[in-house]
Amino acid sequence: MERRYYIDNLRWMASLLLFPFHAAQIWSGGEYGGFYIWSNTSTALYVFSSAVYPWYMTFLFTIAGMSCKYSLRKRTSGQFVAERIKKLVIPFFFGLLALVPIMTYIAEVFFNGYTGTYWQQYKLFFTKKTDLTGYHGGFTPAHLWFLLYLFVISLTALQIVRLQKKCLPKFRVGSLSYFFLILLFVPEWCCLYVLNIGGKSLGQFMILFLFGYYILSEESILQKLRQYQFVSLTICILSGSLYTYLYCFENIRNILMDELYIFYGWMAIMMLFGIGQSKMNFHNRVSIYLTQASFPIYILHMPILVVAGFFVLKLPVGVAGQFLLTVLISFIGTFFIYDIVKRMPVLRFFLGMKKQKL
Repeated sequence: MERRYYIDNLRWMASLLLFPFHAAQIWSGGEYGGFYIWSNTSTALYVFSSAVYPWYMTFLFTIAGMSCKYSLRKRTSGQFVAERIKKLVIPFFFGLLALVPIMTYIAEVFFNGYTGTYWQQYKLFFTKKTDLTGYHGGFTPAHLWFLLYLFVISLTALQIVRLQKKCLPKFRVGSLSYFFLILLFVPEWCCLYVLNIGGKSLGQFMILFLFGYYILSEESILQKLRQYQFVSLTICILSGSLYTYLYCFENIRNILMDELYIFYGWMAIMMLFGIGQSKMNFHNRVSIYLTQASFPIYILHMPILVVAGFFVLKLPVGVAGQFLLTVLISFIGTFFIYDIVKRMPVLRFFLGMKKQKL
């Protein structure tokens, strides 16, 4: 099967978006914000992060569902589970022990005036009562929740696929109309409230994973998204503008906003897959490098960004200057460390990276 390079490119582009998106959290939210460090609320950065949030992680779970289908075509169930453990579980526990405490240490110092050593905080990391965000210190899976969710969803989806192949061996999604594809936001909206833990819904991400596996991996569906890519773009811009305005400026939080949140996020996914096929189906040395780097970059970037932001906030260069410096320093620092790590077999293993070819 010919490789779909646009999927790789969309994935690494999403990884690069991590830097401005998470840096913007330093200036987003209300008093004391919702991040490991916080300055004040910048309207522009609050709008930016609010506009990205509804589709960012949902898009990654949808891509993961598509990738799962391609993976199972060349792996047995046992091989798939072993690969998921190596790719997700081992990096999760490594990051939890080695990377996340760096961020909560910064949070303890920044918000609580903590004066103890890092290793004293390391003990506090496992004993302090917390809301699991870790934004003011204490235990948290931090950004690694994505790995844990994806592992649980992957194993659950594997059982669903095995059951489907046994009971409905000829099941296959046919050619759906574009209007019907839009309406898929409805079951996603219903699933939003299933096992919603701290605003991160296992039900929502599960159904998006299955959409990726069963629907968006079909060539006829992809062709439809490509055909209506500019319709998707228009609807995405309109719904996204309305959602962001109501969320940021009218401060509306109700079930209808949940519906708009899901609708906007789903239209963004449809738009990205449509435009991605026609504009991003390429590969070169840069894209190959970034494709290989995207997963470890996701794991590594957050503690580097938090540390960079902690020191940048002390500089008298204004919000725009602080934001740009935080993005730039964390970007350079993350890729610098990645280039070191990828040459070390032990760390490659702990970060779920494939063995380096000789």
